[in-house]
Amino acid sequence: MIENEKASLSVKRIACIAILLMFILGVSVMATNVQLNNVKIILSNNYEMDVLTTKTKVGEVLEESHIVVLPEEVVVPNMESSITDNSTITITKALEEGSSVIKLAEENNEVSIEQLLGDYTKVTEKILTEQVEIPYETVTKQNEKAEESATNKVVKQGENGLKEIVYRAKFRNDVEIERSVLSETIIKEPVNKVVEENKAVATRASEQRTTSSPAKTVSNPAKTATTSLAKKVAGKTPVVKTFNTSAYCSCSKCCGKSNGITSSGAKATSWYTVAAGSAYPVGTVIYIPALKNKPNGGWFVVQDRGGAISNNKLDIYMSTHTGAIQFGRRSLECYVYM
Repeated sequence: MIENEKASLSVKRIACIAILLMFILGVSVMATNVQLNNVKIILSNNYEMDVLTTKTKVGEVLEESHIVVLPEEVVVPNMESSITDNSTITITKALEEGSSVIKLAEENNEVSIEQLLGDYTKVTEKILTEQVEIPYETVTKQNEKAEESATNKVVKQGENGLKEIVYRAKFRNDVEIERSVLSETIIKEPVNKVVEENKAVATRASEQRTTSSPAKTVSNPAKTATTSLAKKVAGKTPVVKTFNTSAYCSCSKCCGKSNGITSSGAKATSWYTVAAGSAYPVGTVIYIPALKNKPNGGWFVVQDRGGAISNNKLDIYMSTHTGAIQFGRRSLECYVYM
């Protein structure tokens, strides 16, 4: 009786061990059928992470890794693509330049990650510092007590000032594509040139100009030009004057607003609109020979004013801030049609 019980107990043990072995074997078979993928994920801030996952879709891998894709970000391959072992998922900021790459990825699933990333052009930023001269102005003062034989004389020589401009510049393939001003610091204020003029001599010269023919005849370039502005002033005689000329755009840094509406109420137009001092009424046509090769042939019209625009300065409107900065500041001869 005791021997039978022992035999029965042994059989039960063997059966339990066999069932346990079968269970372990079944789990092992299931484990071998589930593939673990090694996936590298590169985030838009260039942070890289490696994950082991059993998921088969890009979207599932990102969800499992608790990664949220923002609306302005692009995932390559796309969220519905399948992944394989040693795959790379790249998340980048959506750039206008990258639209062709995204289209290529959508049309051709066989395009490699290396090909796609090779089409993205990296944009780098640099902080640049530049020193720019500030042109001096000439101030004329009349000496009423000077003798009639006295000639005009320079009382004080002019000196250009100097300012330091700090820019944030963006480069693509080492080519500057954008520049914005961070700060401007005056290093040295300009010193105006002061000329003392004998009032008696100036009066006689003025009388001679009104009673005799001018020594030099000013040609009228409007007679040979073909632009619409030139045709409007073809019958007028221009006044030739040298202006301290700079450029501006419609951004808040240049004019405190960004709607592009001039003080005259008209919309500012590149290579057409200029801001001038109050001595030049809105509608005054100005021809600048040095800019004759530009789209407008060098012809501009006064449509704007500015707090820093005196009667010896001109500000030419540009469509971009970069263009305005690159134009800089120049002394240019201008033909003014009042």
